[in-house]
Amino acid sequence: MRTRWRAGLAAAAVAFALAGCSAAENGASSTADSAGIGPAVPQQGTGKAGQNKVTPPQPGATERKLSRSARLELTATKVVDVVAQARGIAQGAGGYTGQESTGDETATLSLAVPADKLDGVLDQLSHLGTSLVKRELNTQDVTEQVVDVEARLATQRASVDRIRALLARATSVSEIASVESELTSRESALESLEQQRNSLAGSVAMATVAMTIRGVAAPPPAAEDRSGFLGGLAGGWEAFLVFGGGLLTVLGAIAPFLLFVVPLGWLGWWLHRRRRTGVPEPMPGPSES
Repeated sequence: MRTRWRAGLAAAAVAFALAGCSAAENGASSTADSAGIGPAVPQQGTGKAGQNKVTPPQPGATERKLSRSARLELTATKVVDVVAQARGIAQGAGGYTGQESTGDETATLSLAVPADKLDGVLDQLSHLGTSLVKRELNTQDVTEQVVDVEARLATQRASVDRIRALLARATSVSEIASVESELTSRESALESLEQQRNSLAGSVAMATVAMTIRGVAAPPPAAEDRSGFLGGLAGGWEAFLVFGGGLLTVLGAIAPFLLFVVPLGWLGWWLHRRRRTGVPEPMPGPSES
């Protein structure tokens, strides 16, 4: 009977401790959410006004966290060559290539480069290909998100440490099971916050460039100067080649017909000549006296 009472009292104590931890965390989280900053630093002093007070940070004192991205659209006569050049520029700046889709007429690729080198990389990429169609640069301030996530991380780590301390003091199986379930839930929330922090840090450290390259026909060659003797000679030669080519084309077109017309014409001429040869000439009549 005493064992049951002890187990019941211990379970009630654990539940009370968990409830206290949850209430403390909710209060700290709501304070951090409403203020947009980390846990407040306690003020130190002797109780007298104006003595030994900690000055709160100014709004502009925190280093700004910026997430930058860009978009480029180019035209090129050889899409594959421009893609290779863009890939080399990104790797030379310490970046890498993400998603890429390349064809004969169009290509799209995503580049990631260090944020402090984005401007120089954009200048190099803008001069690739035939012409620059579009260039966009976007900057997003994520300072408040970074500060908020860091504050939540500090609160969640403290919560996990408290639950681990309760787990170390648990004695019965029911207490251990209850505390372990709560610890798993809070560790999962801590991992989620760490992933958010890492994602924000990555977007601040590396900038992304989305490129679209479209193929265009090569421009026609510049017209040559045909003035003077050499120009006239070149023009006459080209005219002769054109005339000769046309004459050969005509001869090639009538050649099949000549294979039939020439033999038939020769046969007709031979028959006509033979006929004239076989007909006797008329005898001369008597001369008149």
